[in-house]
Amino acid sequence: MPIYEYKCEKCGRQFEELVMNSSQKVTCPDCDSENVEREFSLFASSATGCAPSGGFG
Repeated sequence: MPIYEYKCEKCGRQFEELVMNSSQKVTCPDCDSENVEREFSLFASSATGCAPSGGFG
């Protein structure tokens, strides 16, 4: 179940929402508007045991 970032087109609030399926309606937690747009978001990952980046040797 992914968490998506949204922005409300009515009041401008940015928020995250856990989305169970693609047919789920998402509404703004502040103004209850359904006029929300999913934002482009990046995910972060961490790795252990990797050499620091920035050089070739």
